[in-house]
Amino acid sequence: MSNKIVVLFGGNSLEREISLKSGKSILNILKKSGINAIGIDPIKFPLLYLNKYGFKKAFIALHGKGGEDGVIQSILEYLNIPYTGSGVLSSAITINKFLTKIIWKEHGLPIIYPHLLLNKKKFTKKNYLIIEQKILKIKFPVIIKPNCNGSSLGIFKINHKDDLFNALEKSFIYDDNILIEQYIKGTEYSIGILNNKMLPPIRIEYSNIFYDYQSKYCLNNTKYFCPSGLNKSKEKELENIILKAWKVLNCKVWGRIDVILDENKNFQLLEINTIPGMTPKSLYPIAAQKAGLSFYNLIMKILFLTK
Repeated sequence: MSNKIVVLFGGNSLEREISLKSGKSILNILKKSGINAIGIDPIKFPLLYLNKYGFKKAFIALHGKGGEDGVIQSILEYLNIPYTGSGVLSSAITINKFLTKIIWKEHGLPIIYPHLLLNKKKFTKKNYLIIEQKILKIKFPVIIKPNCNGSSLGIFKINHKDDLFNALEKSFIYDDNILIEQYIKGTEYSIGILNNKMLPPIRIEYSNIFYDYQSKYCLNNTKYFCPSGLNKSKEKELENIILKAWKVLNCKVWGRIDVILDENKNFQLLEINTIPGMTPKSLYPIAAQKAGLSFYNLIMKILFLTK
């Protein structure tokens, strides 16, 4: 492949550090393969100049805002440079957890319900009692999470209303909108999608209260099981849910969906990730490897599927 490829990584989101690791892993593979690839951090380079350097394709390894929200996709569309992953609209929708859940619910897919979206401007001491009353309609414990943020940053599990105010304040550091939903006890699974096919699901076991940033990137006692241990009928049920959840949002090429199997043995969709991590600890390459794709072959396939 003689075409010049740009790998976009870093950026200015809260997930910058993970993005740098993902991008460097991808870039190393491309360079070792003899591909003319260059890594660019958008905060250090004016992206409108990409055309001047003759890039024929872009591999997006930007996580979170500026990478998964349709912004970089819009710029690349304007420049007429093909890019990996989902398009502008799908990216803009899927970064928004609340909007994603509304669409999933509309299509009869299983989501945690009820839930509530809270805006920072309405979060005042004057309005707090009204807010508290709304939250109390959701059964405790509740999970508070930034609506448009990844890597489990700013997420809190709250068991009692006395702890609500502090948690909301902290969560608003990460986003102007917060999603509040009931805490569901169960087993978490992470499912990769590649070219409209489900990769082997990964079961996650963690020691913290929930699968948070520490569990994902810092602790060594988080365990991943692939194969997941699901029986064939349960895995088929999961596949039907996952592929429908993927297609109704019109996502493309590659991504990941997280689900929880609750205590009643029902799957509940959690969220979608259109640019999964590609670090040595990331789940997506683990699932691909189980499906018979080496990291090299995975990168090549994503690139090949980019039109």
